[in-house]
Amino acid sequence: MLLLSVVSSVCLLLATLQAVQCDAELNTSTGENTGQLGKYSVQLVTNSSNGTDLTYGFVSCGVAVLFYGSNFVPVKKIPTGDGLFFQWVLCAAVWSVSLVVNIILGSPTFWPLAMLGGAIWATGNITVVPIVKTIGLGLGLLIWASFNLLIGWASSRFGWFGIDAEEVSNPTLNYCGAGCCLLSAVIFFFVKSDVHSQSSRPEEEEPLLIDGCVNADGGTSSDDSWVDTLRPRTKRLVGSLLAVAAGLLYGTSFVPVLYIKNHAAHHDSHFTGASQFDLDYVFAQFSGIFLTSTVYFLIYCAAMKNKPRVYPRAILPGFVSGVMWGIATCCWFLANTYLSAVVSFPIITTGPGLIAALWGVVVFKEVKGWCNFLILGMAFSLVLAGALLTAFSKV
Repeated sequence: MLLLSVVSSVCLLLATLQAVQCDAELNTSTGENTGQLGKYSVQLVTNSSNGTDLTYGFVSCGVAVLFYGSNFVPVKKIPTGDGLFFQWVLCAAVWSVSLVVNIILGSPTFWPLAMLGGAIWATGNITVVPIVKTIGLGLGLLIWASFNLLIGWASSRFGWFGIDAEEVSNPTLNYCGAGCCLLSAVIFFFVKSDVHSQSSRPEEEEPLLIDGCVNADGGTSSDDSWVDTLRPRTKRLVGSLLAVAAGLLYGTSFVPVLYIKNHAAHHDSHFTGASQFDLDYVFAQFSGIFLTSTVYFLIYCAAMKNKPRVYPRAILPGFVSGVMWGIATCCWFLANTYLSAVVSFPIITTGPGLIAALWGVVVFKEVKGWCNFLILGMAFSLVLAGALLTAFSKV
């Protein structure tokens, strides 16, 4: 099942890239306005191609939403301990996806500044496992996605961090859409999740590089981490705060790429002539992700006196999770190109919350009770309304 997921995910990515590549070659032969895409040329946004661009953009959004909302499902019931080993496996898979993309695109120019975005994202990613352990997959993703939206949308719309402000056809709809998505974040805080650790066979949960006496002395199971010692109310508070921090970090991870693109037309800039196609920066950003996660893992190994908690059962599911995340992010880069970040951010940052919450409600039973269901329903309605308003603001 895991192997099938990997194969289907890779095939989907290859098909998407091939479609974009064929469209780029067609546009080159017809002499339309083009920008660089590695060894290929890709059409810039023009009025005549608006329909095609919107199609590519919203299809990319749909794939990103589905994969972002489901990428942690393979590891939900797998012991991951404190999450440091898991995040390193996931980031290795993410970098593998970028390597394939880089080869397909003909090795575009590598801009080191884009690695900073990867470092920012990897810093937020180390909080994922504690978040899932404290408030659950669905609620955690909904909270960090909402704050991801807030910082990402605002920085693009108002030109924060030295990037150019982006315009839309109908600013009023865009403001209303972003406001609905932000209001949904406030409502999500009132959802109470019921997260229980899943028991597994002890021999399958035993860490590879820690002997049994360490766990025995601690009096905890192999999947325990520091969050398991917290009281329920404290757990919810810590998990929510971590989710907010992760969302703010995720929301700024695209800023370096947008900065490079915005300064490409400045003749006195170091980035003069840089590509306007977001996917050209995937390899650099994902390299920053893998490098930073490796540094964090090495620091963790040193802190653990070279006895890190390594979970063999988490390797393959973690790799699948990383591949899904890598493909989702590639689709997000495509959506940024065809729709602009001010449109893609509200859709892609809040849409996965719907998918994750469905997993949490239907499969993992993290949210129970009619009161919680009503609150979720209200939040879902706001997310959907926000995504639609944002989408129509581009038309």
